Amino acid sequence: MTKKALITGITGQDGSYLAEFLLYKGYEVHGIIRKSSNFTTTRIDHLYQDPHEKGTTLFLHYDDLTSLETINSLISRIEPDEIYNLGAQSHVHTSFQLPEYTTTINSVANTKILEVLRQTGSKAKFYQASSSEMFGKTSPPQSEKSTMAPRSPYAITKLYSYWMTINYREAYNIFATNGILFNHESPRRGETFVTRKITKAIAKIKAGIQEKLYLGNLESKRDWGFAPEYVEAMWQMLQLDHPDDFVLGTGNSYTVKECVAYAFDYVNLDWKKHVEIDPKYFRPTEVNSLEANSAKAKNNLQWNPKVSFENIIKIMIDSDMQELGLTPVGEGKDFIDKNYNVWYPYNNKL
Repeated sequence: MTKKALITGITGQDGSYLAEFLLYKGYEVHGIIRKSSNFTTTRIDHLYQDPHEKGTTLFLHYDDLTSLETINSLISRIEPDEIYNLGAQSHVHTSFQLPEYTTTINSVANTKILEVLRQTGSKAKFYQASSSEMFGKTSPPQSEKSTMAPRSPYAITKLYSYWMTINYREAYNIFATNGILFNHESPRRGETFVTRKITKAIAKIKAGIQEKLYLGNLESKRDWGFAPEYVEAMWQMLQLDHPDDFVLGTGNSYTVKECVAYAFDYVNLDWKKHVEIDPKYFRPTEVNSLEANSAKAKNNLQWNPKVSFENIIKIMIDSDMQELGLTPVGEGKDFIDKNYNVWYPYNNKL
């Protein structure tokens, strides 16, 4: 029998890759999208299937993730085998400006879904997208046993959902798991996230339509991986016999400055001529360094990320250059074509 999966946040970076991966695995995929005037399906347009056609395996549903009644109705109608809660207000800087909205989107939906599973007795397996930002000021490397010391409203909302997931698992025997993901990037990354902001700016500078790139703290260190590899691990977590929580990351970290320098060097540009610091991009409370210890995931899931930081940057720059009609350097595209083209070919960027 065909498995069914329900994904919140299906139009985001992770949601779109997860949908693509699950369709490749033969799933019937259902995605929840918000009713919004500026809502976009760009990342999943290449997956679109006419729901009127026979054999359709991708379905999109408008829903309110803050309403217990509507979530209950949707889950009861679909009867999913797996639920992936990826929907969120995911910008740390924005969470300082909109803490109430961030709390509503990131925390309430998690509890509503878990409560529906409890009330209905559904046997659906539940995945919660947690974040390395929960570790905050805790010194690296960070593992499942590290202290959580969040430094932003975003991180606090994620920590709430992390503990609610564990509580419902232990109190009601629900298969509920947390994936504590460190930064993971791709050509589908939102343009306000620092890696994509950098690669997009480089393409525009090469095209002659932008001169300067404004950034905040260049000394922040992050553990950056390749998003398609991380959604595979999400799926692997729900294939286990018993639920558990896993840290996912590469175990290598780089400063924003190192990211900038490598990215500009890839296209033969001097970053110091184009990058300027703007204090408005500094956080009120900074997280200085995040680096994953993913030994548990490697041992229990046999998950071992293979795409290096350098190749991620090349992939993203090539894609952004191509999007602007420029001839890409080509090393990123070649890497995908040769090493990672089973379910995520290079031309599935958009």
